[in-house]
Amino acid sequence: MAIYREKAARMTDSPGAPDMMGMIDMMELSRELSRTIDAAEPSLRAVSESESETPVLAGGWSRKQVIGHLIDSASNNHQRFVRAMLADSLEFPGYEQAGNVRVQVVQQAEWPLLVSLWAAYNRYLAHVIAQLPEDKLETVCRIGNREPVTLRFIAGDYLAHLLHHLRQIGLA
Repeated sequence: MAIYREKAARMTDSPGAPDMMGMIDMMELSRELSRTIDAAEPSLRAVSESESETPVLAGGWSRKQVIGHLIDSASNNHQRFVRAMLADSLEFPGYEQAGNVRVQVVQQAEWPLLVSLWAAYNRYLAHVIAQLPEDKLETVCRIGNREPVTLRFIAGDYLAHLLHHLRQIGLA
C-alpha cells in the first residue's frame, strides 16, 4: 500500500497531475482500494464512539465527519464513474463538503454505521473501478467549475483523496 500511496501523492501533488494519472491501471487501482479498505477497517472499528466524535482536524472535524465526507465522496464518484461510462462526456455539479456534512448531521450518526457504510461502499467501488473499460477512461469530465479531467484521472484521484483523509485521521 505504501508504494501506491507515494505514487498517488506524487501524481496529485504535481502540476501535470491529470497527465500523470494516465499511467494508472484500473485493475491495480481496484486492488489497491480493496487493500486500503481491508487495512483501515479494523482500525476504524477499534475507535470508540466518544473518540469518533472528538475533533481531530483543524477547523474542528471529527473522525465521524471525515468518514461522512468520504461516504459522500464514494457516492459522488460512484455516479461519476457510471455516468461517464454511459456518455461521451460528463458534466457534474461540484461538491460543497462542509454543507453536505452539516445537513446530513454526520456527527449524530452511530460510528459503527458510518464505518460499515464506508467500507461496504468502497468495496463496491473497487468492483466498479475494475469494470471501467479502457475505451471509456479518456471520457472528458467537467465537475463544477474545475478544469476538465478524464475518467481515468477521477478514478485515480478518488483513491488519492481517500488516502489523504485516512492519513489525516492517522490511518494511512
